[in-house]
Amino acid sequence: MALAKNLGIYQKAGENSASRLVEEHAPLVKKIALHLMARLPASVQLDDLMQAGMIGLLEAAQRYSSAKGATFETYAGIRVRGAMVDEIRKGDWVPRSVHRNARHISQAIKVVEDRCGREAQDHEVAEELGIGLGEYHASLSDANSGRLFSLDELNESGDLPIEESEDSDNPLDGITSEAFRRSLAEAIGDLPEREKLVLSLYYQEELNLKEIGAVLGVSESRVSQIHSQAALRLRGRLAGWHHQSDA
Repeated sequence: MALAKNLGIYQKAGENSASRLVEEHAPLVKKIALHLMARLPASVQLDDLMQAGMIGLLEAAQRYSSAKGATFETYAGIRVRGAMVDEIRKGDWVPRSVHRNARHISQAIKVVEDRCGREAQDHEVAEELGIGLGEYHASLSDANSGRLFSLDELNESGDLPIEESEDSDNPLDGITSEAFRRSLAEAIGDLPEREKLVLSLYYQEELNLKEIGAVLGVSESRVSQIHSQAALRLRGRLAGWHHQSDA
C-alpha cells in the first residue's frame, strides 16, 4: 500500500516520462532492498529501505539522460542502492568498532601480502593482528554485517561507501575514473579463486549468502567471512592505486 501511495505522489510530482520510468522500474526497488536485507540486522525494516529507494528511483528518472552512457536500469540501480545505503547510514546501527576492526584487518592483509609477495592466508592475518583464528573469523563476520557496497561503489581511495565522507551524496562518485575501474578489475582478477567466485555469485548472479553456501558446500557464515575477506583484501590492494597509476 505504501509503495502504491508513493507511486501516486511521484507520478503527480514528475513529468510523464519520468513517472513512466518510475512505474516501470518500481520492482527494481524491492529487488535491491531484499538483496540488501540479506545482510542487515532485523532492526532494519524493508519498508524503510523501499521508501528511500523510491526516492532514489524518482531522482534517477528526473536526471537520467541516455548521454550518460548507461541504460536507465543500470543508472537507476546505482542511485536506488545509494539512497538505501544513505538511509541505513542515518540509522547509525553499525558500531564504530566494526569499522575500526575492518580497517585493521584490511591493513593486516596488505602488510602480510607485501611481506610475503603472495595471498595472505587466514592464520597469517590473524597472527599479524595478534588474535586467534576464531576471533579473526568472528571479526570478518561482523565486518560483513556493515559492508554495504557493490564493487562499482568502491571509491578511488579504496574505501567503501559506508565509510565515505558525509560531504559526498553522489552514488556515482566511485565509478567516474576509468583508471580506477581498470585497477579494480585487475585487483578482482588477482583474488583467490574462492573469493572471486563468491563475489561473482553475489554481485553478478545475485545469489544470497545461503544460496552461495549451498553451491560451495559451506555454511552461510563461512560465505559471509569469505565475502568480507575479499572486500577487505580489495580495499587494502586499492588503497594506494592512484600512486601506482602515476608510476
